[in-house]
Amino acid sequence: MAFNHMITFRIGLLLLGLLGMDMKGLGQSQRPNIILFLADDIGANDIGCYGNPFVQTPHIDRMAAEGIRFTNAYVTTSSCSPSRCSILSGRYPHNTGAAELHTPLPAAIPTFAELLHTAGYYTAHAGKWHMGEPAKRGFNLVQEHNKLNGDGGEALWVKTLRDRPKDAPFLMWFASYDAHRPWGPNDLSGRHTPDQVAVPPYLVDSDLTRSDLAAYYDEISRFDRSIGQVEAELERQGVSDNTIIIVLSDNGSPFPRAKTRLYDSGVKTPFVVKWPAGISYRGAVSESLLSTIDIAPTLLKLADVDIGESFQGVSFSGIFNQPDLEVREYVFAEHNWHDYEALERMVRTRDFLYVVNMRPGLANQGPADAVGSPSFIELAEAKNAGVLTAAQADVFVTPRPREELYDYRSDPDQLINIAALPRYVDELEQHRMIMERWRKETDDSTPDRLTADWFDRETGKPLPADRIRGVMPGSDNRATDTANKGPH
Repeated sequence: MAFNHMITFRIGLLLLGLLGMDMKGLGQSQRPNIILFLADDIGANDIGCYGNPFVQTPHIDRMAAEGIRFTNAYVTTSSCSPSRCSILSGRYPHNTGAAELHTPLPAAIPTFAELLHTAGYYTAHAGKWHMGEPAKRGFNLVQEHNKLNGDGGEALWVKTLRDRPKDAPFLMWFASYDAHRPWGPNDLSGRHTPDQVAVPPYLVDSDLTRSDLAAYYDEISRFDRSIGQVEAELERQGVSDNTIIIVLSDNGSPFPRAKTRLYDSGVKTPFVVKWPAGISYRGAVSESLLSTIDIAPTLLKLADVDIGESFQGVSFSGIFNQPDLEVREYVFAEHNWHDYEALERMVRTRDFLYVVNMRPGLANQGPADAVGSPSFIELAEAKNAGVLTAAQADVFVTPRPREELYDYRSDPDQLINIAALPRYVDELEQHRMIMERWRKETDDSTPDRLTADWFDRETGKPLPADRIRGVMPGSDNRATDTANKGPH
């Protein structure tokens, strides 16, 4: 069903401008400042406070001790630009019109930055953008494709904070290139050594993979160090107490069976929130399910800005004073084209994770940069030698199961598909029904002609064929027009 909420939103913005309504005078000193630190390709398990004993992230770890650490936060897709567009718009990827990699957020889709800007916030970005030109309309300043951003994308963060106007609350969208491949060398190269890394069970525990992980950890540390530098500037300016800081990643790590996948290794994100003036319980850990589309309505609510109908997320601001508060029963994620043809959907409940695959005949090896990595090379060599474990062999399996179900209580890494076990038939049916309901209510679709592979699935190298886009999931149902949140 189509809605007129986009048109209504635009008219509202126009009227605010025509009437000269300046929101800066309305309790400006009480409205919180906001900084969103968005990493590129960092998995939830690759931060110290999330249990990794080797990676060095002292600033994020301290923030978790001073704020709230969320242990069940999920992105809506394990793919860079669609995930970022989803966060900014508070909508599922197939509802943004930008469900596939490298597609811009359409101009008709409202963003929380736009609403904050209209309400008197100074809005600035520095680092990686990857959301297209129309999405910039909500920002006073966008600094992308600039060598001044530095190798990791963090070089302008402190300067942007320092140069801001001091008479308005602010939103800073600080997005790193860390830890996207290729890695290094950088000034932190060698901080982590191959003998001290955590090798996940789906990778081969050998020299190339360990060196790959160590270089990855170095870039995570650079991201962490830059966050500490921004925090120091907040303290210098005397505005740290009333500044909400959120640290998260756009998707999982750039390794096989992680990035682009719908398991926790792909869609579970580190999510740390610090806000001295607004969080009652310091060092709290919340196990509540959270989706990154919930960021937009939460920040708008805390800024006392009308949320409107466009945003599909729900506010989690109540968790700041009640860490065990449940705001969701379900989180959903999707895997659309990212270098390779794909169409998968995921629903996560408290105890189970369910995946349905509309292209089960295709392998699920990960994105092209992961396929070209040393870690993938060692998996391929182990495959040829016939020594892969079941977890390691997953990236080569074809055809794949159409349905996958995992019991999170006994299998947190989602290694054992229990969809075929009779004792789980009720759980399978329940999650299947929730998935079907979500897809229907949010106008998702399964086009016959999806975007095909642009890269070789075994080498990660570009294919010689013409790069032609297929039909975007949801577009044939006009999913960008829907205001339905679906089950949550």
